[in-house]
Amino acid sequence: MDASRHPKCQSDSIESHTRMKYCIILENTECEAPSSPQCFRRNNESNVYDCEWSMKTTHRDVTFVLHLGDITFESIRETHAQIPEERLIKYRRIDIWVEADKGDSVCKSTKTSLVLNETVKFEVPQDISVAWFQNQLNVTWKAAEKYPAFAEVWFRIDETKPWEKRLNTTEFRHSQMAYHLAVENLQKHTSYQVKLRHRTKVTRNPLWSEWSPLVIVPAALEDKLEVNVTLEHLEGARKVTLMWKPVHHEAAVTGVTYILKDTQSSGGCPCKKKTTHLTDRTEYTGYISYSPVNFSMIATNKAGSSPTAIIHVPAEPAPNLKACNKTLLDEKLNKTNCLEWYRLQDGDLRLVARKTKRDMNAFRKSIKDYVGYIYFEHLCINERPKTVQMCLYYKKENVPKIAPQDLLAFNETHSSVTLSWNAIPTEDRRGVLTHYNVCSVQLSSNDEHKPECHRVPASVAIYRLENLMPVTKYNITVAGVTSAGEGPKATVTLNTQLINPMTEWLTFGLVMAFLFIFLLMVCSCIWKRMKKKILPPLPKPPILEFASQQTMNPEMLEEKEEVVTLQQLHPKDPVETTMPLNIDIERPRVSDGRRDDALSPSSIQQALRGSKEEEMPDQEEEQMLALLLYRNRLVFDMNTD
Repeated sequence: MDASRHPKCQSDSIESHTRMKYCIILENTECEAPSSPQCFRRNNESNVYDCEWSMKTTHRDVTFVLHLGDITFESIRETHAQIPEERLIKYRRIDIWVEADKGDSVCKSTKTSLVLNETVKFEVPQDISVAWFQNQLNVTWKAAEKYPAFAEVWFRIDETKPWEKRLNTTEFRHSQMAYHLAVENLQKHTSYQVKLRHRTKVTRNPLWSEWSPLVIVPAALEDKLEVNVTLEHLEGARKVTLMWKPVHHEAAVTGVTYILKDTQSSGGCPCKKKTTHLTDRTEYTGYISYSPVNFSMIATNKAGSSPTAIIHVPAEPAPNLKACNKTLLDEKLNKTNCLEWYRLQDGDLRLVARKTKRDMNAFRKSIKDYVGYIYFEHLCINERPKTVQMCLYYKKENVPKIAPQDLLAFNETHSSVTLSWNAIPTEDRRGVLTHYNVCSVQLSSNDEHKPECHRVPASVAIYRLENLMPVTKYNITVAGVTSAGEGPKATVTLNTQLINPMTEWLTFGLVMAFLFIFLLMVCSCIWKRMKKKILPPLPKPPILEFASQQTMNPEMLEEKEEVVTLQQLHPKDPVETTMPLNIDIERPRVSDGRRDDALSPSSIQQALRGSKEEEMPDQEEEQMLALLLYRNRLVFDMNTD
């Protein structure tokens, strides 16, 4: 310690004995010297030198004196100073040191010899970014100068693992004004802790920069997000909900941000400026119109982003799309209106033009004649889209350009044939297809026949043609029709088949059987009605009391009945009436041997006269003529005039 150089020891304002005493005290006071100073430039293009040193004491009254060769800089309150190069010797080696004045003591650092122009020390690495590429970690940070540098990178998995280090030369990227370094042979599915420092490679005396803050490197995001789409149909709009799985833990150690974009600005209204939605959640809900929408979604962390997941929401289905009756093409639009024209391409709709109040001229140039578009008309209500019209639009129509494709005829019979074809492609229709004309004409060398045509709906591509002549050659055509007329025809020629005799006879037999059964039923009904008039029903016969008195022998039932003639004579005109019955009947047997007398006319008359003697007068008995036939206990009564 050189106390004699302290200002108080050299001051003439203090008495000599006091000054001597003070210098002795300074020499006997212990002082902690500061570290040797480092003086350098921040890069090779800088003209300012920074000098740094350190000291444990933090006493606020401490001042420093910096010596750069013969040049002294006093009254420095901090442990660093910036000095312009105009006041320094840059190209010659000099000694540098620093003194610390605590007020009651003065101490100085050791001297360091250097050439100031050859010493460069970079700033701490700043704006560090990391990105995975396969198993290689790319580290990028702000460049200190326009030359490659030398870098030292330390990394570890966590605090329990030791540091590993890599030394390598950086790549300077002019476009980014940044250093780039690739750290190879790392595990991309693992998170790391990284720190680094760098130094210049241009000067003779480069100094390492300070270590950067600890950087947490998350694992790589390699998989696309698995997104589920749920649609809720509303009036003129659709509520769409997107849900996806979160990324794995190693990739989310520093947090994950999900970036969502769409082609329709689902967060507001169509035709407005699209926005990007950022969220850290795994669910998103928005509103879209009836037109198609594509959502793109990625997950990002500090080490990169996942592949882009495209979620396509098709347009609202409209199987029976009709032609537009009225559009807002030539009308003035307000801020809530939005018109869209889509063209069918590769089975989906591709946006062709949007018409708003701002882009009227661009819209008119994009719409072409004879080209079909799906027209959407939207409104924006409370920042939500609403589709009020969806139809098929043609600026100008023409007949179809081509005929229906792949016309086929099959399942021919003697009177019919089935036709099938492929619909005319949308780009070749050149108008709204109203229907198909299916025409057939006989081909004959003798007579000219007029074609017979049928209108088939435009949505139909298969048709059964009936009422053809057997064994006849036909020319059949199919053509599409628009409001401008009929287009080219697809033609097929065929011969109808010969009538099958077996089929004809079978058909004839079935018809005749049906007619026979019908006539039989009619005749049966007529016969029943005539029978009632020709053969009226007979009255019920009287019950003979004598029959119950007879004792029947079982053997009587085994014999055949005979024809019995009963006679009745009128008192005035005695005539014998005989009515034979040609029916074999069993003759009842009488146990007492009086079989012939049991049914004789005299015995029957006596029985009737005896049983009805009190109830029937003689005059009524004489007026009745009855034939009684008895068989197996049944009595039939037949009256004659």
